[in-house]
Amino acid sequence: MKTENTVWHEQHISKEQRANLKDQKPCLLWYTGLSGSGKSTVANAVDALLFNLGCHSYLLDGDNVRHGLNGDLGFNDDSRIENIRRISEVSKLFLDAGLIVSTAFISPFAQDRASARAKLDAGEFIEVYIDTPISVCEQRDPKGLYKKARAGEIKDFTGIDSSYDTPENPEIHVKTAEQSIQECAEQIVNYLTEQGFIHINSAKNNNKEQG
Repeated sequence: MKTENTVWHEQHISKEQRANLKDQKPCLLWYTGLSGSGKSTVANAVDALLFNLGCHSYLLDGDNVRHGLNGDLGFNDDSRIENIRRISEVSKLFLDAGLIVSTAFISPFAQDRASARAKLDAGEFIEVYIDTPISVCEQRDPKGLYKKARAGEIKDFTGIDSSYDTPENPEIHVKTAEQSIQECAEQIVNYLTEQGFIHINSAKNNNKEQG
């Protein structure tokens, strides 16, 4: 809880300086979609492409974060809201370090995604909608969660007994049922290039120098 004695401490090195050192523009790739849609798989593929290009990035995966930072949270609406609030604050700190950050969370509520966007500078929040029909997600069901939800063993499961607010105007719209993972990843990296967040030729040269 904030108090009147808590004051933001300005640092000597700015976000712009850190970003310039990395020769990239920090941004937040906010992957959202149903369980089993392919969020983590696509996000990992994008992170690998960025790494190979010599970019400085980090992926915050929903399950991984719930093992530590958000390990005390459940899956009811209040816990989901707090889960997204925490991760958006952590992401903001990563962006301050000049990184390209990916978050792979269901993040079912549009208001929470809007709140995360509002915390960042204009243009830094990139909503990536992993648009996969629930029928396909259920067929995949990599963790067996849909089967358990249908059997009543899991409550508050998004798409079954908890709602999902479909993004209305995502910056990037990906359809994993129609595209390969590689095609999805390249679509996202191409967007970052076109919008000037990364510079392909420069990134390749930096990677060669490091090698």
